[in-house]
Amino acid sequence: MSQKNYGLAWSEDFELGYEEVDSQHRRLFELVRNLVIACTEGYDTKVLNETLDFLVEYTVQHFYDEEAVQIKYNYPEYKQHKQLHEDFKVVVGEKVQEFKTNGSSEELSNTVNKIVVRWLINHIQREDKKIGEYIRSQNS
Repeated sequence: MSQKNYGLAWSEDFELGYEEVDSQHRRLFELVRNLVIACTEGYDTKVLNETLDFLVEYTVQHFYDEEAVQIKYNYPEYKQHKQLHEDFKVVVGEKVQEFKTNGSSEELSNTVNKIVVRWLINHIQREDKKIGEYIRSQNS
C-alpha cells in the first residue's frame, strides 16, 4: 500500500490513556487509511472487498470492547455513546452494500473520506476523549 496518509495520520492527540482502546484506535486509523488508499489508487475489487470486510469486522469488535470499558467504569453517557456506534454501523453497512452492488467509484471514495474519516477523527477527539477523562477521574 502507498505511504500517503490521505489526511489520516495517528497522533498522540488522539490517545485516551487507556492502552487497549488506544491500540485499537491506532489500528482503525491504519485500516481506514488503507481503505481510502485502495479506493483512491484504484486497487482491484478483491483487495477492496477484503479491506472493507476486515475494517467492518474490526470496527464491530472495537465498539464492543470500548463499550465493555464504559460498562466496567459505569460511564454515565454509555447509552448515548453506544447509539453513536450503532448509527455509524448503519452508515458503514450502507456504504459496504453500495460497494458490493456498484463496485468502487470516485463517489464512494469521496464518501469514505468524508464520512468514515471525519467520523473516526471527530468521534475519538470528542466522544472517546470524554471516556478517557472519566476513567482518569475514577482512578484518581
